[in-house]
Amino acid sequence: MWSQEIFARICQRLDELEPQMVELQKRLVALPAISPRSGGTGEKDKSDFLKNLLESWGLAVSEYRAPDPSAPCGYRPNLVARLKGKSTGGRTLWIMTHMDIVPAGPPELWRHDPFAAWVEDGKIFGRGTEDNQQEMVASIFAVRALLDLQLLPELDLALMLVADEETGSGFGADWVLKNHRLCQPGDLVVVPDAGNETGSLLEIAEKSILWLKFTTTGQQSHGSTPNHGNNAHRAGANLLVRLDRMLHEKYQAQDPLFSPPCSTMEPTKKEANVPNVNTIPGEDVFYFDCRMLPEYRLEDVLAEVERIAAGVASDYGVKVKVETEQFAQAAPPTPADAPVVRMLAQAVRQVYGVEPEPKGIGGGTVAAFFRRLGIPAVVWGRNEGQAHRPNEYCVIANMVGNARVYAHLCGQSPAEA
Repeated sequence: MWSQEIFARICQRLDELEPQMVELQKRLVALPAISPRSGGTGEKDKSDFLKNLLESWGLAVSEYRAPDPSAPCGYRPNLVARLKGKSTGGRTLWIMTHMDIVPAGPPELWRHDPFAAWVEDGKIFGRGTEDNQQEMVASIFAVRALLDLQLLPELDLALMLVADEETGSGFGADWVLKNHRLCQPGDLVVVPDAGNETGSLLEIAEKSILWLKFTTTGQQSHGSTPNHGNNAHRAGANLLVRLDRMLHEKYQAQDPLFSPPCSTMEPTKKEANVPNVNTIPGEDVFYFDCRMLPEYRLEDVLAEVERIAAGVASDYGVKVKVETEQFAQAAPPTPADAPVVRMLAQAVRQVYGVEPEPKGIGGGTVAAFFRRLGIPAVVWGRNEGQAHRPNEYCVIANMVGNARVYAHLCGQSPAEA
C-alpha cells in the first residue's frame, strides 16, 4: 500500500498533468473510432496514435489484430501496454477500456462539431469524451504519474485498450480472450465502463442480453385497394403489442442486486417500410432490447417469443421471421468479497469518501468475457451518465479523480485487501 506521503505526491502529480489529460482528450475526439457496422472505418487511427504515445513513455505495447474485411485496413486493433510491478507472483492487474465510440447522431442536436472537442465550465465536450475516453485517459495518466515519480505498482500492471465494444466485441475483448491467453485465473480485472455520479457503484453482475429483430412480410398494394394486399405494418404493430404484453406479464421476477431490480423488455429500433403515405407496406421490421435477470434462460424466452410470432402469422396470414441480434446469457457474477472488489472499494473510499456498494446492472460490459473464464472482474466509474448522448461531456474533475483511484489501486496487493 502506498504511504500517505507517496499517495499525496501521486495526487499532486496528477493535478499537474491535468492540462495534458485534457489535451489527450481533444486529440482522441479528433480520431473518431466508429465501427464499420455503424458507418465508420474502425479504430486504426486512434490505436496507432495511442500505441506511439505509450511507447514514447517507455511502456511495452503489444498489438493484437482481429481480422475484419469490412475495415479499410482489414483488421481491428487491440492494444496491451504493460508495466512491470514489484510482485514476483505473476499476477496482473488489468485495467480495460475501449477505443471505439458510437456515431454522433443528428448534427443539429450538437452545439458544436462533435469531433472537435471544446472545454466549457469544467467539462470537455465531444463524442467519446465520457464513453470511454474519460476512463482511458484517467488510467493512462495514472500510469504516467507512476512513471514520472519512478514508482512501481504492487502487481504487474496491464492496460488493455480494445476495439468493437459498442457493437458486440467480436473484434475486441471477446476475440482477444479467445485467441490469446493473456489473462490468468489469479489476475484482477477492472473495467471502467459504467458507474454513477458519486462513484459508489461497483458493478459485479449483469443481466442476460437478448436483442431481437422481427420481420413481418405481407403483400404490398395501393393504399386505396387494401383488399389487393396484406398490410405487414398492421400485423407487425399487433405483434409488437402482443410481445410487449407477454414479456411483462410472464417475466416479473425481482432481484435487489440489480438496478432496476427487474428484467427490462423494450421495443426500440423501427426500420422504414415505404417512403409514401399511399402505399400499404409489404414488409415491416422492428426490434426489441431485452435485459433479463440471470434466473431466466434465454432459450426459454426466445421460445415464448416465437410462439407469439407464430400466432400473429396465423391470425394475419403473414410470414414472421425472428432473428437474434445479440444472445448472451449472463456470466457468473463476481463475488462481492473478491480481492479486486475490496481493493477498488478501498481506493474509492480514499479518493472520494463514499461507501462503495457492489450491485448488478442491465447494461452489458466486456467484464462478462472475463467472468466466463473464471476471472473476477469489477466495472466502475464516476461519471455523469453521458454515454451516447448529444453534447456528450466528461467532467474534468472526474477524469483526474478517477486517475487517482487507479493510481491508488496500483499501490495495493490482494493480501492487503
